[in-house]
Parts: sequence; structure tokens; C-alpha cells
Amino acid sequence: MPSNGFPTLAPMNRRGFFALGTGLAAAAALAACGKNAPSAPALVRPDSDAVRNAENARRVAGAATREVALRAEPATIDLGGIQVNTWAYGGALPGKEIRLAKGEVLRADLTNALPAPTTTHWHGLALRNDMDGAPDVTQPAVAPGGTFRYEFTVPDAGTYFFHPHVGVQLDRGLYAPLIVEDPADGKDYDLEAVVVLDDWLDGVNGRDPDQELRKLQEQGMAGMDMGGMDHGGMNHGGGMGMSSDPDAPLGSDTGDVKDYPYYLVNGRIGTDPVTFTGRPGQRMRLRIINAASDTAFRVAVGEHRLRVTHSDGYPVQPATTDSLLLGMGERFDAIIDLADGVFPLVASAEGKTGQAFALIRTGGGTAPAADIRPAELSSPPLTGDRLIAAEAVRLPARKPDRVLDAILGMGKGKYVWTINGKAYPDHDMLNVSQGERIRLRFVNNTMMFHPMHLHGHTYQVVTPAGTGPRKDTSLVLPMQTVEVDFDANNPGQWMIHCHNAYHGEAGMMSILSYMR
Repeated sequence: MPSNGFPTLAPMNRRGFFALGTGLAAAAALAACGKNAPSAPALVRPDSDAVRNAENARRVAGAATREVALRAEPATIDLGGIQVNTWAYGGALPGKEIRLAKGEVLRADLTNALPAPTTTHWHGLALRNDMDGAPDVTQPAVAPGGTFRYEFTVPDAGTYFFHPHVGVQLDRGLYAPLIVEDPADGKDYDLEAVVVLDDWLDGVNGRDPDQELRKLQEQGMAGMDMGGMDHGGMNHGGGMGMSSDPDAPLGSDTGDVKDYPYYLVNGRIGTDPVTFTGRPGQRMRLRIINAASDTAFRVAVGEHRLRVTHSDGYPVQPATTDSLLLGMGERFDAIIDLADGVFPLVASAEGKTGQAFALIRTGGGTAPAADIRPAELSSPPLTGDRLIAAEAVRLPARKPDRVLDAILGMGKGKYVWTINGKAYPDHDMLNVSQGERIRLRFVNNTMMFHPMHLHGHTYQVVTPAGTGPRKDTSLVLPMQTVEVDFDANNPGQWMIHCHNAYHGEAGMMSILSYMR
């Protein structure tokens, strides 16, 4: 096993950190000319003292270490009477949940038994940079037959998950929940259920994600349904401005893969659903994770209301709703007061045909049909931008030291998605310095929504009252702008990208780069 866990950081090889595209390569070249340009900025590399010091500051003396083995491998999975050949962690879908307490150390030994390189990204965690799993940014991809040890302090409680960051591997079965417990949790609920949502095509009628991406690239943007939306009707100012149409809150174009055969809850189709059990009168905490690659979900529980308590791991002022909308990569926690009977938990594929389905059973009765549409789904869904951060996790009031724009665009003709006019790995770095307050502006110049994800940080969504939710993934609607603030307190090189797996692989990625 490579000795690249704490506290030693492995050096990057020639395929590593500096194989990052023209923007970072140019900055690296400039930094290398220090003797000729003493004031030239230098990159804070993943193998730097700054990254090591940040990890030392997070780690508590005597912290427990949780050891897990991850094996990424080809597997035959039963979706519920449907057998598919895919890739998965340990032959299970989702992979085995990892659960630990905040402040503990996770030591995860990855073995790559796939026929392709892979990595593991720990989605939403503000962890040490060299353990982030971004290929050719924080580590070389792990070759077939290779191994890699991920070791890092888990600093924040919440609902997270992990998945690869190579190609469109996320649209296979390579994902699993990561639950970080807070000792203070549990006072307002009796039991919990982890609900992992997914859109599924791998191994069905000969399809796979790589083939799907090639098809999108061959047809190009001319073959895409851009929704026929009226640019003049959209607000391109600050704020998210969700659509007022409850039937189309994301606009008319809700995905590039229109025909997913199945939608899953915890790896099961609706005709053979997973069942969560409890007793009438108990309070159940739902930890809902959208691990899909191209699908947002509207979630509701029949005859129950959802009391949303957390967004992307961080607490919010509780908000009660009939339904909740999750973009790809978002996570929400909600508490329900269990009634007596058997009830549908439905995740409707937003703007598409089909839904994921599970059951919550507290007593006798006939289970509802898998195609039931609870009345709660007809109400306008709650979205993350409308939540209010709990007072304890709000950022201190501070004027931004730097404003960075991430302008989201698309290619002309070709299937290319861009940030600031460039398709990754070609990119202009978004440079920051340690200690700065950064305002990041996601400006969507396309006719499609994008769930934008920032690695290694949790930001606060900018609202007039200054109380927006803490998040790491936000829906950015067509022709809208979302502004977020964060403190540059986790040094290194961090990916920023659309969490639609096909958009990211087609170029909608960049790098938030710490400089010194």
C-alpha cells in the first residue's frame, strides 16, 4: 500500500499535478521562473507544507481511526428482478455505507480491480487537498490493478457520499453514502433512513455511460432540446429566482439523457422496492442523497410532510414542505412524524418520465403501487436556495476580498460545456489566497440548469439578509446567477464543476487555485 496517508504526502509523478491544462501549466511555468520574477505567485501544491499544516490543525490528538477497504470492481447487480453488469464498490449497489464521528480519521484503502483507471472523491468534505480524488489535480488516477490509501480527518458532521472522479464512472454503480455523526444529534428523532437516489442505464440493452457520452458528442448541441425558452423572461441578476411554474421549476430542459430505463432508491427499482420500517408516532430522519448523473428529483412521502433540517451536511432553520427538489450532488436531511400504515416514498425524475420508489412501513396494509404519484408531489417543491442557515453555522459578516466569476456556457455545434469560455482541461484558474473571503458568482448563460459543486469548501449562498444556507452544491437555473461566499481556509488545488456527469466530462470544470 502506498505510504501516502497522514502525515506523509506522496510526490506527484509526471502524470500528476502539472498535467492540469493550459491555465495551471502556465501558472506553474511562471512560478518556476522565480529567480527572474521574485514577485511571481506560486501554486500551493497538494503535496505542500500548507496542506500538511491544515490537516495538522484539523486533527485532534488521540482521534480514532476508522479503517475501511474499498474495492472497485466489475459486478453483476440485481436491481430487483433486473440483472445488470456494471462497476461497483464491493459488488454492492450502493456500496457499503461508511459511518463515523466528526473529528475521526478515515483510512480507506482503494483497490482498483476495474479495466480502467479510477479515483475516489469524498463529495462535500472539507478534507486535505491531496486526498480529494481529483485525477491529475490532487493525485494521479489509480491504474487497473493499483491501490491508493486515502487518509484524512473528517472535520464536519453531515450527510455525504463518495464516488469516482474519472470520466462518467459516476453513472455506473460506483457510489456509497458517507455519514458523519455529531454527538449532539438524535434529540429530535428516533431512527433514520439513508435514501440514495440514482438514474440508471448501465448494462441495460447494451448501454453504458461511455457509449452514452459518445452518442451525445456525435449528435452535438444541434441534437439537444434546449427547451425553447424565452431569454427575455429570465432574471440574470443576483439570486436564484426559481421558476414560478411548480410543474417546471428547473425550466424546460431538464437533462441530456432523456430515456433512463430505471430510477432507483438504494439500488432497487420500484417493482421490488427497498422498505424502511418504524413504529407509528416515531420520528424518522431521512438522509437523502442525489447520486444521479443527469437527473434532479422531486421527493415526497405520501401522507407526510417533510421537516428539512440540513442541507449538504449543514443545519438550517427547520422548514416544512410537502416536497423537496434535489439537484445532482445535493443532499438534504428531513424528519417525518410516522403515521400508521404503509406509505410511498417517491422521487419523481424532474422533467422526465419515471420515478424512483420505496416504502415506509409502520403497520399493516397493502403497499401502494410503484407508479403512485402522492398528492404531495403536486405542491411547489422546496429548493435549497430558500433555506436559512442555522445561526451557529453562518459565516461572520465580512466584505469579500475578491469576486470571481464562473460563467457557464456551451459550445456552438459540438457537445461542449464551458466555464469562462473554456472546456477543461483548458481553463483559466480561479486564483485565491489563504485567508481571503471569496465571492463566487455562478453566471449561467445557457438554457439548461447546472448543479455546480465546489470541492474542499462549504460556502454560504448570498441572500439580502445574509442568512443563506451553507452548501457545496447549488442549482443554477437557465440565464440565472447564483452568488456564494466562502473563506479560503483550505489550501490546495480544488475542482469546481457541474455535477451533471456528462456536462463535467464535456468540459464544464475548472480549478480554484490557492496561490502564495
